[in-house]
Amino acid sequence: MAPQATMRERLRRVNEAREALRQRVREAREGIDEIDESSAGMAGDPGGSRSVDDRIPQPVRGLAAWSWRFLIFAAAVVVLAYALWQVRLIVFPVIAALLLTALLYPAVNRLRGWGVPRALAAAIVFVGGLVVLVGVFTLLSRLLADQFGDITVNLQDGIDEVRSWLANGPLDLSQNQIDQTLDDITQSVSDNRDVLAGGAIATATVALEILTGTLLALFTTYFFLYDGERIWGWCTTLFPKSAERPVAEAGRRAWRVLTSYVRATIFIAAVDAVGIGLVLLFVGIPLAVPLAVLVFFGAFVPIVGATVTGAVAVLVALVTNGTVDALIVLAGVIAVQQLEGHILQPLIMGRFVRIHPLAVVLSVGVGALVAGIWGAVIAVPLAAVANAVMRYFASLHRSPGEDPAERVPHESAYTSISDTVGTREPSPASDDAPDPGSPPRP
Repeated sequence: MAPQATMRERLRRVNEAREALRQRVREAREGIDEIDESSAGMAGDPGGSRSVDDRIPQPVRGLAAWSWRFLIFAAAVVVLAYALWQVRLIVFPVIAALLLTALLYPAVNRLRGWGVPRALAAAIVFVGGLVVLVGVFTLLSRLLADQFGDITVNLQDGIDEVRSWLANGPLDLSQNQIDQTLDDITQSVSDNRDVLAGGAIATATVALEILTGTLLALFTTYFFLYDGERIWGWCTTLFPKSAERPVAEAGRRAWRVLTSYVRATIFIAAVDAVGIGLVLLFVGIPLAVPLAVLVFFGAFVPIVGATVTGAVAVLVALVTNGTVDALIVLAGVIAVQQLEGHILQPLIMGRFVRIHPLAVVLSVGVGALVAGIWGAVIAVPLAAVANAVMRYFASLHRSPGEDPAERVPHESAYTSISDTVGTREPSPASDDAPDPGSPPRP
């Protein structure tokens, strides 16, 4: 009897354990059902117990994430621009040295290819360029000195012609009114003598700054010609190891764009100067060659510069030779501008630099507002370099064979934007994958 009682007791305990296990399974299933019902209730009732972030639509969260990043980036750009502006007496000469180096560096490479040592090649090109520049300014000075007497006579004749037009033209001013206006101008100059003296001092200060900047630009140009590759190689070492090769390749692409821009600008400026200069020589305008040189340097401000210097040539023609010759010069300037705007700019500048004409005009305007004439000169090359660098880094994060122009936003666009908040880790290939054709770091 004892073994049977023991067996029954064991069976009873097993049954109790089985029932307890079934009870726990039922309780677990009931808990799962309650969770499902709660989730369904939250989906049906947006104002339930969800947090505020959960109630914000996904597109709004994505745009907010991009917005605060853009604000931080804009603040960094403003701070950097302010810091550079405080040291503009160094920044502008360095940028000018880069432009000069982009012009002269191909000649240095040619001499080095012929076996000339690097230091000697840089010295030959630098001194040769300096001699050419000094020769041009010497020639202009002699032309100004030789034609100064003719300019004085023509200027006086032009002033008399203007006074005759004011008296006998559509304005029908009397001689007393003209004389009174001239007397008022003379009196105003006399009354503001102190202001003019202060302006002269400010002009002398600006002239001293220009002289200092010119010397610094020449000094920097020589060392860029001599040691530019190693200087850039050292700059790339300031970046993280994974970014050195992409940064080096971006610099090489930016340098190619800058070199192409300088060559294209010089060619277009030469065409403008020769075209307008020939018109001035044909009409017989004094200082035709100096005005042509002025047009050449003015063309370094794309689209706007040649127009302004052409207007100066028309004004000189009006004052020295009269209305008919001024109209002929104006027609020549317009013809040259049409040649530049419709043929040279699209075929040459657009091919090598790949910047839309609207972007060129806006860049010149912003540069002039921010930094005056120097800002207008350097705005377009800076925009071209920035465009090349951004296109290169964008290509690193683009899948092979993908064309950016064919990308169309789809329903997951906002999700991909919000993923950049921190929920998605960047792929290893996007961090340090250099261009497949990039050479080793110098």
